[in-house]
Amino acid sequence: MLLRKETTESQRASASWSAATQRTFLVVVDNSAEMRVALRYATRRAQNTGGRVALMIAIEQTEFEQWMFVGNLMREEAREGAEQSLQRHAAAVGAVSGERPSLFVREGDRIREVFKLVNEEPSISVLVLGVGADPNDPGPLVRELTGRQAGKLRVPVTLVPGGLSDAEIDALA
Repeated sequence: MLLRKETTESQRASASWSAATQRTFLVVVDNSAEMRVALRYATRRAQNTGGRVALMIAIEQTEFEQWMFVGNLMREEAREGAEQSLQRHAAAVGAVSGERPSLFVREGDRIREVFKLVNEEPSISVLVLGVGADPNDPGPLVRELTGRQAGKLRVPVTLVPGGLSDAEIDALA
């Protein structure tokens, strides 16, 4: 009887540890072609490893502070557009993995907001970025996070080549 109790407690502890350490793959949503490959990779990787996907979009702050009404209207429209974009991408993640991703809308500089979100959300364990097909311009996030900001993020960054097909991404994930 004692053996059973120990096994049950051990199983509960293991399940609790597993839930606490579930890997969350963060994808920064934008309108780039390389974001699509990052999203596909993160979704498949999460699906294959029992992890989750988180989507973040950053809204640039408006410069219409002297006309508060116009600034508020622009901010509201940008937020609605961002939320619609997140919902579209969340639906795509759900269609592939059967899981609904975590969604984050942030206001401010995209790089700063990525750092803040990663530091605020302990469940985020990997940042997944798509690399642009242009060898001279891998994309602003990739350029920043492999340049001046390299090594400052508390999680690993996975770079996915932007020219991969869905089948190639699925095979890698």
